[in-house]
Parts: sequence; structure tokens; C-alpha cells
Amino acid sequence: MIVINQITTPIGPMLTGATDEGLCLLEFVDRGRIETELKDLKRLLDADIIEGENKHTIQAYKELEEYFTGKRKIFEVALHTPGTPFQNKVWKMLTEIPFGETRSYQEQALKIQQPNAVRAVASANGCNRIAIIIPCHRVIGKDGKLVGYGGGLERKRWLLNHERQFSDIRFELFT
Repeated sequence: MIVINQITTPIGPMLTGATDEGLCLLEFVDRGRIETELKDLKRLLDADIIEGENKHTIQAYKELEEYFTGKRKIFEVALHTPGTPFQNKVWKMLTEIPFGETRSYQEQALKIQQPNAVRAVASANGCNRIAIIIPCHRVIGKDGKLVGYGGGLERKRWLLNHERQFSDIRFELFT
């Protein structure tokens, strides 16, 4: 069973989804792929989807509130991330990018010791179904430009500026 619920955030409404194992979806409701993501989750987890909440969606909502007020830099909610072993390796590595910092796709590929897998890393980032908590917004182009965010570049810019505002790192904010 996957329970889904809509929440409100400062950058738009999001849909949460969780199984008994953990959060499996956190996505902006206006993202074009949300229906596909729900169908994929239903198929991958062989589960029905119903409206509701459980301890993981409740915890995610609480942690997101803390994140948006600058009180949380690390998420602790349990995650349930059905995907390939490669995707899960990339998603785990995303969670290791510190709050307020960024990495390039190239740096990600080097970190997983697959320097020629830049495109595959970018593709895995794009398949991430748990926005913000698995912080794919922290990945930028090799030249330092904002690229590739399913929630839109304006949201990516907002998230990076938000994190920089509450971090010890003092870089120029993304404009």
C-alpha cells in the first residue's frame, strides 16, 4: 500500500507518498511526470495507491517545515527508493552532498568511481522521485550553471539560495 497526501510548501504544493518502509515520493504536483511516477511506483512496488498518511509522510512533513524555516539541514525520514542498483547508488550519494553545497554531474560520476558515467548519473538524478530530501537540486553543470531540475530552474535557484542563507558557507547566491 502506498499512501499519498498533498502538502503545501513555500515553493508550491507537493505530493508525498509512502509505504510502510518509508517515503517513496515527494514531488511537485505541477511536474509533468507525476502521473508516470505514480504508475511506476505502483508497478515497482506492486501496491495500491490510496489517499492518506502514515508515520513517514507525517515525519516528512514535519522535517520539511523545519527545512523551510532553516532549522533542519539533514533529513532523517526513512526512504523507500525502488530503482536499479546504479540509481540507488547515485541517489545515496546525492544525500551525501552537504546542505548549502553543490556538486557537478562530473563530480558525482567521479565520486562513484565511474568517471565516464556522467550522462548515466544525470539520468539517475532525473529519475529521483524524492525531491529536496534526496537533494538533486544541489547538482549543477560543470561550468557552475543551473541545469536540469524536474521542479524547474526557478525552484532549484530558490532551494540553493535558501540553503546558502542558512549555511555557514558564504558564496555568491544564484541569481
